[in-house]
Amino acid sequence: MFDKLEGGSHDSSLDVSSANFLKVKSMKSTFEKNVCVVTHPLVQHKLTLMRDKNTSSSSFRTLLTEISTLMAYEVTSDLAMQDIEIETPLEKMTSKVIDGKKLVFVSILRAGNGILDGMLSVVPNARVGHIGLYRDSKTLMAIEYYFKLPDNLNERDVILIDPMLATGHSAVAAIERIKQLRPRSIKFVCLVSCPQGIQAVHQQFPEVMIYTAAIDRQLNEKAYILPGLGDAGDRIFGTK
Repeated sequence: MFDKLEGGSHDSSLDVSSANFLKVKSMKSTFEKNVCVVTHPLVQHKLTLMRDKNTSSSSFRTLLTEISTLMAYEVTSDLAMQDIEIETPLEKMTSKVIDGKKLVFVSILRAGNGILDGMLSVVPNARVGHIGLYRDSKTLMAIEYYFKLPDNLNERDVILIDPMLATGHSAVAAIERIKQLRPRSIKFVCLVSCPQGIQAVHQQFPEVMIYTAAIDRQLNEKAYILPGLGDAGDRIFGTK
């Protein structure tokens, strides 16, 4: 369901059925290995609908929730497990549950909240944190205005969420703040990314795995992703 971007050349004997994978691999030479592009057909189909400028805010929100739910399965696929003993209606058995403290989803306000509901539908008992950041119009750097995370983060795995990874400034600022609380791990989940944003994050935090549905071409002069889907926050909430 996802392709892990790694270094090295590809096998020229691969057939046409691998064309999509090879297209992604051809873009990866400048990226760190910790990037997963979610290529599931449902994710890509819904993303295309979200990119359409004629898609309403209501439909955009619904599609974002659906994509977030699908991506949550991939992001949580490597969670540690432990065996516990339970009793079914017929007999006792040993079965697996997630090991350790509950996950923490950390939303970068405001647009990150558009992903939150979909993630929570898969892991409803997860804790939730919020980081408020806005972009300085001149420097494009992220300015923090709110920070609230659950306790005992050193015993928890953090999944940081924001629809867009453009300059990477917000993601880097959020990861820096979260790391001060020494979580067990941090993953970053976005809908659309670009090479500049991926590089910015991995220059500072090469160990952070990035999950994205698309790596778009570039940023424009206003630091919007091209081709992108516009301002995710405005499209989620119907503002300009």
